[in-house]
Amino acid sequence: MNLNLLEILSYGFIQRALLAGTLIAVLCSVLGVFLVLRRMSLIGDGLAHVTFGSTAIALALKLYSAASLLVSLPIVLLASLGILKLTEKARLSGDAAIGIVSSLGISAGIILASVGGGYNVDLLSYLFGNILSISSEEVAIAIGLFCVVMVLLALYFQDLFAITFNEELAKVSGIRTNTINAVLVLLTALSVVLAMKLVGIMLISSLLILPAASALQLARSFKGCVAMAAIQGCCSVVSGIFISFYTNLPTSATVMMVNFAFFGSAYLIRRFLISGNNN
Repeated sequence: MNLNLLEILSYGFIQRALLAGTLIAVLCSVLGVFLVLRRMSLIGDGLAHVTFGSTAIALALKLYSAASLLVSLPIVLLASLGILKLTEKARLSGDAAIGIVSSLGISAGIILASVGGGYNVDLLSYLFGNILSISSEEVAIAIGLFCVVMVLLALYFQDLFAITFNEELAKVSGIRTNTINAVLVLLTALSVVLAMKLVGIMLISSLLILPAASALQLARSFKGCVAMAAIQGCCSVVSGIFISFYTNLPTSATVMMVNFAFFGSAYLIRRFLISGNNN
């Protein structure tokens, strides 16, 4: 495809994909740092399965595009709180609670898809992502939720930082840890719903984990780690969109492969620096 950069950027669907994709990448990458450090990174996978069930509900009701997001949001938000309550009240570990909610979400989705006539094209697009088909309404929702999440992150950043490294000390210090945990899982739920169209339900957890894991290889401070994760998330989405456009490869999978390449590079750089210091 013999198109230059300016010609590619002139396409409306590319502009929408780049705008929404970078916003979603920043959210997932920043939240991923907190989740990885707290060993809660698989919550993205669990909520993604719930998103599958909620999407099946929306499609069964003949709701598409932005309307399906409005159906998914309250369901996934409630599921995130359900995971939190299971860990607090039912004496379950985080991974067990995630597994319960995840299996419930995916089972409901399978049943609804079966009743509705099987896996149609719309449902498959949510499973595997299709950022190039994102609508103007979905971009507007992404911008609005991005602003909400970033404001809440800024307001609760110090408290989130405290519970990430020592929750017991944070509680003794007067921080309402239950409230902050709820804020974290709710923000994650919002990001998961947004990321559904970017990378698909099957790959959402990778968008939460890989940028954070890469940043943790090289960062020397927590804020530096957050910044590096956000930058990698943006770069992977932008690169993935352009590569997939030129090569006609699936955008979501391409974004994830770019992310993995960044992680591999970060790991090798860290090993090189360690070996250099030892010598």
